[in-house]
Amino acid sequence: MLDTHARKYVQPSIEKTASFFLKKKRTPDQITILALAAGITTSVFYVLGYPLIGVLFLWLSGYLDAVDGTMARHTKTSPFGTVMDITFDRIVEIGMIVAIAYIHPEVIWPLLLLSVSIIISMTIFLVVGAVSEHAGIKSFYYQAGLAERTEGFILFTIMLLFPDILVWSTLLFFAVELFTGIQRFTEAKRILQ
Repeated sequence: MLDTHARKYVQPSIEKTASFFLKKKRTPDQITILALAAGITTSVFYVLGYPLIGVLFLWLSGYLDAVDGTMARHTKTSPFGTVMDITFDRIVEIGMIVAIAYIHPEVIWPLLLLSVSIIISMTIFLVVGAVSEHAGIKSFYYQAGLAERTEGFILFTIMLLFPDILVWSTLLFFAVELFTGIQRFTEAKRILQ
């Protein structure tokens, strides 16, 4: 929801950063890899006991993830770049879930439910994008929903920084993600029939 409706407020900063990297002859794929590295660093710092530093790297990863897409729209887009981007986003999410499970094994079941809801929602998102004739500013049809990347980062931030409410924040994330999957499934039925 925030990615769709609030992007216009941060897009000028993203554009400036994208222009900077393009002037330095960097490619969108290089920034995608940098975003992955920052995202994995989130999990490393969390496991080492530095959740606040981890959260800073999480948001850096998300920012770079937005920058690489903007760079791609200003250059020749690469279908493999899209594959890298979506795959690396999931690796960052999985890394955080595994890191949290490692530190808090008592929350393994809510984390498993969260993982399942992400799989369901992303499967619908990707299949609709693949079979839809609609096009957006991205290289595939982008289905908006209650939980987009920014909402996920907000919920992951709460999970990483507030262990006392970890069970409840994880279950909230699960519910929001599952609702988003249902939203996307309902929209898919409407636009694909």
